[in-house]
Order: sequence, then C-alpha cells, then structure tokens
Amino acid sequence: MSQEDIRTHVLELMKQKDKIENEIQALTMILTQNGVGMRDPLVDAQDFPINSIDTYQVRNARHQIICLQNDHKSIMKQIENGLQGYYSSPNTSSVQVTPMDTDRPELVVHKTPFAKITFISPGSPAAYAGFETSDEVVEFGSVNSTNFKNITDIATVVQHSESAQVNVKLKRGERYLTVQLIPKRWAGKGLLGCTIVGL
Repeated sequence: MSQEDIRTHVLELMKQKDKIENEIQALTMILTQNGVGMRDPLVDAQDFPINSIDTYQVRNARHQIICLQNDHKSIMKQIENGLQGYYSSPNTSSVQVTPMDTDRPELVVHKTPFAKITFISPGSPAAYAGFETSDEVVEFGSVNSTNFKNITDIATVVQHSESAQVNVKLKRGERYLTVQLIPKRWAGKGLLGCTIVGL
C-alpha cells in the first residue's frame, strides 16, 4: 500500500472506531436507565426477576456491548498497525513523527488538557502505564477537550476497555507524551488506581 492508501485506510478505521464507541455509549445508557452495569444481577435473592429491570433489554444490551468491545479492540489494533506503517514508510522524513506532532489537518491534533491526575496508587494500572501526579490529560481514548462533558466520560471509556489498551495523551510540564493504559482489576479499588479531576 502507498502512503496515501495507508492514510485513507487509517482515517476510515477511525470513523468506524467512533461509530462503535457511539453505539457502546448508547447501549450503556440502557444499562444506566435500568440501574445496572455489566455484571449486576438481574434476579433477587429468591431468583425472581427484579421488577425495576427490563431483563430482556439489559441482556440484549450487554450482549451487544461485549460484541462491540471485541470489534473495538480489533479496530484499535488495526489503527495502531496502520499508523506504524504510515510513519515508518520510506516516503516519510527520517525524523520519527508521532500523530500528535503532525500538522496534517485530517488527523486532528488535540493539545488542550481537560483533566488532571491528582493521585496515583503504587502498583496500580495507572502507575504501571507511567502516569505521574500533576499530569494533565489531553486525550483519554476517544475523549478530548472538544467532546469532554464531565468525568463520567472517562469512566465510560474505562468500563468498556477493561483488559484492553487505551492510548492516553498527557501534558507533563511543556512536554506531550502518549502512554498505553490497560484498565484492569488489581489489588486496589477500581480499574485504574488513580484520581482524575476535570479542569
């Protein structure tokens, strides 16, 4: 594939990724409206369906979310491979360029932080990824300053990316860097082990 073909392919994959994330968000709203998450029981202690829960709707949403999460993992891997191919192409400059540094208008560059990391637990997924206290978050998966509404946006990405890699772009002082975070269960609370607050 030529460099132009790779770029077109990656941009198409990004559109598909956004579509999947929007679908997951809509399905998550169904769970929220029913007052459950992905693992909450749908029956009471006597194994009777809980009246306040639309069991069929919740089970269907959960199944679709799992399928979409698998699609999301696959497409993120394809995007990662495509970007590696694009930036390692012999047609590009010998200087190593990252998507964050490029000025290409098609690949939007976000440099405005929208959240800040205020606490990190030792041995947590956040610590393992290389987060540092006072790092400012520029991108958290698909969340950036243009679509960030509140901290639950990050929680949604985390919930649907358990055991999957999430690219997080940070501003540390005057420097920008991208780290790979894998939200997962560990010895402490939550899937990250850090505190993130909106700016």
